Amino acid sequence: MAARQGFRRSATNVNGVRLHVVSDIHGNAEALARAGDGADALVVLGDLIDFVDYHDHSKGILGAVFGAERVGRFAALRRERHHGEAAAYARSLWAELGDASTVVEEAIREQYATLFAAMSAPTYATPGNVDVPALWPEYAGEGVRVLDGEVAEIGGLRFGFVGGALLPRGAVLRRAPGVWRPYLRTEADFAGSVDALDAVDVLCSHIPPDVPELTYDVIARRAEYGSAALLKLIHAQRPRWSLFGHVHQPLAGRARVGRTECVNVGHFQRTERPHVLRW
Repeated sequence: MAARQGFRRSATNVNGVRLHVVSDIHGNAEALARAGDGADALVVLGDLIDFVDYHDHSKGILGAVFGAERVGRFAALRRERHHGEAAAYARSLWAELGDASTVVEEAIREQYATLFAAMSAPTYATPGNVDVPALWPEYAGEGVRVLDGEVAEIGGLRFGFVGGALLPRGAVLRRAPGVWRPYLRTEADFAGSVDALDAVDVLCSHIPPDVPELTYDVIARRAEYGSAALLKLIHAQRPRWSLFGHVHQPLAGRARVGRTECVNVGHFQRTERPHVLRW
């Protein structure tokens, strides 16, 4: 689609605004190219990169570099919750490469070039934990606006954006040689971006607010980290909607907190369907 500056209401949506929202694209550029069809604007809530593809072990960066069989072994260790053994196995794989950092960066850049080119315009995007925000300005072209801890007006409503996910309390994020650094933030850093949002009508984040039924993944059988700061904003500012992704198979896809409808917009890599918002 041709890029265009700013928000413009489509002639086909004369009775209101239609917005499409996606999250957790994980390399599915073909579906992303269709995500904005029929909408006035597209919102992307992060996780563009397909690093480890647990559905097709031949895909993703690990699949391309190490092959499906070895990624399958890594995925099995993760699935069986042998996290220490999985981490050790991953380190052994990276150690085989002469220049792992270059291999990974080139693979990430290749995916970003394809994914950002697939975005229709106008697009409003915030990064997820499986992203490298520092590279986004290089690939976000005209008509794609990157926001994190910022507010944008879309169709007369104020949309607040917060990217990334939470680093577990007490954890230290270490970067092994050649391995990319996920966008994990301390609670204080994340809360600082949330506090920068004022009078929002729609809260857009990669991770959900800290509501148990929204954070629990029924396939992984564990709760992901939800944000207390997002929940605090919901209680204080009472936006119409809170939109997010991150939890691929949530116990509940939506929940109401006061007047706010909290919605997991879905695992777009698999569903290939955007969440539709109208007003």
